[in-house]
Amino acid sequence: MSLIKRFIGYSNTPALWNSNTIQELDQFNMPLNKNDEPKPSFTNVHLRLGKLVEQFVFLQLEAHQSIQMIAKNLQIIQDKITIGELDGVFKYLQDYIHLEIVYKFYLYDDELSDNELDNWIGPNRKDSLRFKLDKLKNKQLPLLGHPKTKEILNDLSLCHKDVSSKVLFKAQLFIPKKCAGMIFEKINNECVIGYYMGMAEFKNRTDCEFHMPIKLDWLIEPHKGVEWLSLDDFIPCIALEISQSRSPLCWVKTADGKLEKIFVVFWR
Repeated sequence: MSLIKRFIGYSNTPALWNSNTIQELDQFNMPLNKNDEPKPSFTNVHLRLGKLVEQFVFLQLEAHQSIQMIAKNLQIIQDKITIGELDGVFKYLQDYIHLEIVYKFYLYDDELSDNELDNWIGPNRKDSLRFKLDKLKNKQLPLLGHPKTKEILNDLSLCHKDVSSKVLFKAQLFIPKKCAGMIFEKINNECVIGYYMGMAEFKNRTDCEFHMPIKLDWLIEPHKGVEWLSLDDFIPCIALEISQSRSPLCWVKTADGKLEKIFVVFWR
């Protein structure tokens, strides 16, 4: 699948919240004109999704005339042990910024709790928004003030006190159909782009066609230029994923030609 399509999918994904409205984590607003975005041309096409997104972010930052990139993936090593990494350090206008980059796919399980932020989980239930927020606030961002980080920044002619920490946290969110129309108070509702369902509900979609993109293509906005399968032909593909406790992302083409993104989950 085209690297350009992946980049466009990443670029069009909204930030999960605005300003610093969640746990005082300050979102960095990418100051780019979408009509003049860079064109990716990486030679390493075998990156994991998270690393690919990092490269997209760096590409955008380096293309901006007011941004001077200072360091990328800056490893903090003490006594030969890596204690962490700063995703990016750069100068924007007169400000020095330490940026942590996050791109997630979360599903809303309204049965977990009464707290909205606690109900966003990864497709395979091995990840959660709450876990990531706590990790950012308590581990990743405070790394800026670690003594070893101060040494490394000093070698770059920077004082850690002159650097502010921000996040670039983008997400694609999926909800159960019973939550359709629900307005979430704490997150950017523009991130909600599709539904998720269990196998029983999925099997009712007899009048649709389906495509299962590879993980890197989860970034992409669905389009018709792929191989589409009928429900009967697609069920074995889904069943294999479900049998291995994996919840695949699928594209759906409805009878009237509408394209959708859904997750079929093994746990419902």
